[in-house]
Amino acid sequence: MAQIEQSDKGGKKKGAQKKMSIHVDFTPMVDMNMLLITFFMLCTTMIKSQTLQITLPTNEKVEQSEKNKAKESEAITLIVDTDRDEQGNVKKDEEGRPKNVVYFYAGQPPIDENGHVINNTLERKEFLGDVKEGNRTVQRGIREILHNRNEKVLDKIAVLKEQWRKKEFSPNSDINDSIYQAKAKEIRNDSTLTRPVVIIKATPEASWESLIGALDEMQINQISRYQIDNINGVDSMLIFDYISKNGK
Repeated sequence: MAQIEQSDKGGKKKGAQKKMSIHVDFTPMVDMNMLLITFFMLCTTMIKSQTLQITLPTNEKVEQSEKNKAKESEAITLIVDTDRDEQGNVKKDEEGRPKNVVYFYAGQPPIDENGHVINNTLERKEFLGDVKEGNRTVQRGIREILHNRNEKVLDKIAVLKEQWRKKEFSPNSDINDSIYQAKAKEIRNDSTLTRPVVIIKATPEASWESLIGALDEMQINQISRYQIDNINGVDSMLIFDYISKNGK
């Protein structure tokens, strides 16, 4: 509340204007601010931060020579790249998105003992994601390749996810969030299922977005065994051979 105090110092002069001092009391405003803060805290929905979850390796002791070994039938190498123009600027598609692509091959690199490319099996795909066709979802690009290689794991997790979703219809269901995450982890690490081992590499022209996109595909396709490695001369040779035969 505001208070007005009149000041009358010294003798009065005829026709002199009276001086007034104004004092504003902000104590009620403090109470109102506290009530507003309490109101907004109670009415605000707390949003969980969106973070990229990366599956870390187990604590099992593995010999250094065995760390980079995998079955040839399970191994697949992804080499992410970004299309650029002559000035080094990232090319974009009709929708304005960067043209991120990925070269990949399965098993061992197709070279002979002398380091020459033989029967180059390198393929090239774009990051296209999913598309709806009627009532079903169809994978495209590299997502289709990874989905087909990890299909058994994805099928089992889809069944588990459906059971987890039905908990809202059956309150007595024992599948809560923590149980679902634990069972999904068991399925991803089930050695009896056919699971790919993915090696992710990047060319010097690749953008950070393409590398993050490749890591996203690991999570989307429930792939638990993957690593990021450096591109080498063999990988570059395979890409140059592919471009010389098929173009970009």
